[in-house]
Amino acid sequence: MDGMALMRRLGATALRLPHDPHRVVVRRDLPVPTHDGVSLLADHYVPVGLERPPTVLVRSPYGRRGPYGLMCGYAFATHGFQTVVQSVRGGFGSGGVFEPLDEREDGLATVAWLKSRPWFGGSFAMHGPSYLGYVQWAVAADAGPELKALSMQVTASQFRDAIHLGGAFALESTLTWVDLTARMKSPLSGLAAGVISPRRARRAALSGRPLAELDALSTGAPVRFFQDLLANGPDTPFWSKRDFSHTVGRVAAPVNMTGGWYDVFLPWQLEDYAALRAAGHRPHLTIGPWWHSEPRLSRDSIRESLKWFRAHLLGDTSELREEPVRLHVTGAGEWRDYPDWPVPGVREQRWNLQPEGGLSPSAPPHGEPDVYRYDPTHPTPCISGPALLGDCAPADQRRLERRRDVLTFTSPVLPDGMEIIGPVRAEIFLRSDRAHTDVVVRLCDVAPDGVSLNVCEGMRRLRPGAAEPDGEGVRRVAVDLWPAGHRFRPGHRLRVHVCSGAYPRVARNPGTGEPLGAETAWLAARQEIFHAPDRPSAIILPVTA
Repeated sequence: MDGMALMRRLGATALRLPHDPHRVVVRRDLPVPTHDGVSLLADHYVPVGLERPPTVLVRSPYGRRGPYGLMCGYAFATHGFQTVVQSVRGGFGSGGVFEPLDEREDGLATVAWLKSRPWFGGSFAMHGPSYLGYVQWAVAADAGPELKALSMQVTASQFRDAIHLGGAFALESTLTWVDLTARMKSPLSGLAAGVISPRRARRAALSGRPLAELDALSTGAPVRFFQDLLANGPDTPFWSKRDFSHTVGRVAAPVNMTGGWYDVFLPWQLEDYAALRAAGHRPHLTIGPWWHSEPRLSRDSIRESLKWFRAHLLGDTSELREEPVRLHVTGAGEWRDYPDWPVPGVREQRWNLQPEGGLSPSAPPHGEPDVYRYDPTHPTPCISGPALLGDCAPADQRRLERRRDVLTFTSPVLPDGMEIIGPVRAEIFLRSDRAHTDVVVRLCDVAPDGVSLNVCEGMRRLRPGAAEPDGEGVRRVAVDLWPAGHRFRPGHRLRVHVCSGAYPRVARNPGTGEPLGAETAWLAARQEIFHAPDRPSAIILPVTA
């Protein structure tokens, strides 16, 4: 067995894929022409002995060899599919300059080139996670009837809302990705960047330097895309050619979606699922106990993609599950199958914040609001939570809960436990002495020994005109948290955090309303959180029967 064959066999073993008999020939560096004359390079993996089998197309900004060659090229080709793994514009030998999120024209040019090849068998699919899933949405509605299937993981049809998280700037993940793509010039640097970039991004974010300087501090030079994001809010024309959510309902090819409860893109991936369902389609959805860069996610998603492609490219439906939605319920450690999302048999239950740190379905009594001070020069940190890279598993929150700028509200012990599956939201009645401020809400599971693990969270950035105050200056703030599928075991308790920062996950709010990246002052905010019959702050949970 030669060295490359051994690597393929080891890769298949690591991914727990069955060994298939197809030997693979690789044609390297095929030039793909684009509308402006730039050539994009692609590698073509061909299973020997098959006459023009279906093709799987993968477009990547992270290189087309190394891990992606093994996980995508060889993994699918050894199972009887031709595979084309292409480097997008500006990276790994492809011409031009990398234009993040601007992938429609190059993607459609690649699809046209693919259909024109003499070896093309008349049908193709697309596969990939994160950015490799986003590029699928960029072309899927207009790729033609030859596109028979899509399989995408931890991604969405638009990244705008994940970058502007509840209106706040997702600093750590954005800076991590900017550093990652700036350093991925070769396979070896790419492997190292996956470890080094999160550390460099966090170090830069925590430096205290102005926001507009953090890209240069992390990467060594200013990065145009980072500066563009600072200058262009979610409602600017910058996003018009980078948002494909309006095309999701027009996608005819069957879609297989994989997400994670702790993934940065999960809320918007579920919006794409809802758009497909509204258009009459039946996508498959899997949500596991994963975060964005979880190794188990890569392993399981490739196996699921193989089943999906066999069903829709080869007509072999023997491995498809009966129910389209499969969820892992954390806390219970169980996989469940359902006919749809949101799952049936769920009712919303309101858990109201109570005086003296209580949490209960009962209406709160009359009482004074709780007060804390948010100081952006000493911003409230976050412990774990969805991020682009690194381990985002739930972590003990007790150190955070001891801070004076974090309010906690805890339920009595749940004697029978409780299970939630679905969207989670909060309604917070806030009075602040700043028109510009943030509200962060987090749900935790408190074990009998006191360990408090985060389940999900959400945030909202307030500006004048958003959640207008009443005559006494109190604003009713709606906060969407991450969806959840979790069982609180008997003897555990619910806990809710209310605060005004999650740094460096999101950029701190200066309290001034100054443009992002142009802050000149940092103003503390006095925050009052109400829990009274006429102002019942609460978290609303999707409780299963």
